Amino acid sequence: MKKFKLLFLSLLSGVLLSVAWPATGGLFFLVFLALVPLLYVENIISNNRDKYKSFHFFNYAYVTFFTWNAITTWWIYYATAEGMVAAVICNALFMAVIALLFHFTRKVLGEKRGYIALVVYWISFEYLHLEWDLSWPWLTIGNVFAQNTELVQWYEYTGIMGGTLWVLVVNILLFRIFRQLYILKTGLKNNFVEISTAAFILFAPILFSIFTYANYKEKSDPLDIVVVQPNIDPYFEKFNGLTPEQQLEKMNTLAASMIDQNTDYVVFPETALPQGIWENKLENAPPVKAIKEFIKDFPKLHYVTGLSSFREYLPGDKLSATARPYRDGGGHYDLYNTAMQIDHDPEIQIYHKSKLVPGVEKMPFPSLFGFLEAYAIDIGGMTGSHGTDAERGVFSSIDGKKRIAPVICYESIYGEYIGEYIKNGAEVIFIITNDGWWQDTPGYKQHLQYAKLKAVSNRRSIARSANTGVSCFINQRGDIQQATSWWEPAVIRQTINANDKITFYAQHGDYIARAAVFIAALIFLSAIAFSMNKTKQRLG
Repeated sequence: MKKFKLLFLSLLSGVLLSVAWPATGGLFFLVFLALVPLLYVENIISNNRDKYKSFHFFNYAYVTFFTWNAITTWWIYYATAEGMVAAVICNALFMAVIALLFHFTRKVLGEKRGYIALVVYWISFEYLHLEWDLSWPWLTIGNVFAQNTELVQWYEYTGIMGGTLWVLVVNILLFRIFRQLYILKTGLKNNFVEISTAAFILFAPILFSIFTYANYKEKSDPLDIVVVQPNIDPYFEKFNGLTPEQQLEKMNTLAASMIDQNTDYVVFPETALPQGIWENKLENAPPVKAIKEFIKDFPKLHYVTGLSSFREYLPGDKLSATARPYRDGGGHYDLYNTAMQIDHDPEIQIYHKSKLVPGVEKMPFPSLFGFLEAYAIDIGGMTGSHGTDAERGVFSSIDGKKRIAPVICYESIYGEYIGEYIKNGAEVIFIITNDGWWQDTPGYKQHLQYAKLKAVSNRRSIARSANTGVSCFINQRGDIQQATSWWEPAVIRQTINANDKITFYAQHGDYIARAAVFIAALIFLSAIAFSMNKTKQRLG
């Protein structure tokens, strides 16, 4: 019976996390209770060490996180069944390891340091998960408020790591109150301070955010933007159905129905130009010539689009880590997922996607798994490790007065990364993506909602062009405007405001996480030292 109870509590935590998540329930307030059942499981195991070992808690924690990952990210299946299985199993494993480290630290250093350790270990995990080769930060806890940005306007100071910190602290406090009231039965009076503290930490950020949301005013600095959603099926039309010329004609026809002499930008989605264009000969590529012909009667117009591109390395050029040889051995080249801006300036501006999808655009740990390049998953027309840029390039307007951030698909979920565009002068964010790989599932909806958090964190207006997802505009408060429907061709137009003010978060990035990493290292080393010393005393 006890095992069933622990299993039920573990499942309950996973279900609560899932139901709280955007597009799989959206009941965000449940996230503040979601970890309480799992913390109760850990408390039972910690208080019954004669019956349970640490690996028992690991197993129950794995149940929680497997449930959460499976319910919220099952839609990866539509792109790759193997990738979905790997993502769910591995991500749940990483999370369960963090839970185990918390349990170990609490057991060695005591309850107070143990709960502090849980907070800093988890935030450290989320931060490191942004940077390594298996990066998959989709379930960063702070993302849970993506549908409710009016409650997290303070993300302009903290980013989503502030949301993770908030959720973890409230869960710990509510668990402690639950334990005191219903397990130890110490009464309300004896827990007044802890209850008051929990209430303040829960509601003060909400009240501050609602006040900020109600009073935030955008500075007027208008740009006239047209966004095109061509709705070209990524499985049957994009790369092996319609010809590139047919696709370009379809997109330009949609754009032409909305643009005029006052339009500043027209934005097209990721890999809108699907055929590989050689960057060394960009000006001579037929699609580029067709685009220049299209914009010739619109002197203000900047044409921003995604494409697949190649760069040929000439003799003597330094090769990148991702450069690949021609099959005949006659040289090397790189392939890129690219954004390009064409206007009436002879120079064509390009940016290469640099946060790459593991297993699709980037082979994780190439020194170990480079031989698997040939088996990379194809969800973008080109497979294998793509080339990247060292800097977050911004596109300048022809008069040099405006700069935009060309953010490509997966990059849009990385907060500190987008802040680099802002520090490089970006006043507006363009997100170009192709979300149709996941079909009509929570995947494209979550991706859309996460963009709202980036609008708030950076106080930047966003124009979002999705081939087969949802295209829209997002204002600086995180409100979605003119959202298109799923799986339909569409074109929308709106005047949005540029903003040159850099938020605290954009300037300083994930400082909360960096502090957490430092504190986590100190606590973990202390726990190891204390454990070793205790073992030595016992043996001595």
